[in-house]
Amino acid sequence: MNTEQMDQLSGFRIAPYIQIAAALIGKSRTGGGNMFRHQLDTMAILIDYKYIDSVLLKASVIHDILEDIPDISHNYLLSIDFESHAVYSLVQEVSRRDGESKPEFLTRIKESGSLNAKILKVADRISNMISLGFVNNLDFVERYIDETEQYLIPLAADVNRDMLIELTDLVKSRRKSLEDIRNTGTGDS
Repeated sequence: MNTEQMDQLSGFRIAPYIQIAAALIGKSRTGGGNMFRHQLDTMAILIDYKYIDSVLLKASVIHDILEDIPDISHNYLLSIDFESHAVYSLVQEVSRRDGESKPEFLTRIKESGSLNAKILKVADRISNMISLGFVNNLDFVERYIDETEQYLIPLAADVNRDMLIELTDLVKSRRKSLEDIRNTGTGDS
């Protein structure tokens, strides 16, 4: 990270968002672990790819909160800090709407999402694909890989070449593991 980037992050205040995300500690994930760690993993992926936009990073820490804690106080989310309205808007953008199918949701982000929404969704999917290696439901794994190829690979191609490479490698790796398991009953997942 260069000096300018470090200066940009010097006033970065993330603790209140992490405190909100702690409500996700009890929410389990298909791949194991809990939703709280997934939020932090998503933020770490963004930082790894040199994204330092404070709104993007804050939103990454609570990106699943509206879907997984539907009774959360929206007024509180909007009153955290001077960026909370922008953070909340981004979280809404990457949250599925009532009655919205997964394909509709992913298509909406691809076709009309902001750049930050697209970046956040790709980082989220990278995190999900990493933990997919711990999922034993092979039909779920196959559907998730197919969905990633159909919707997220094109999205990654729009936003970040390096994220595209990682996501493509994860798809190949997970597909190979799935094939190995189905062919031999073993695999390196």
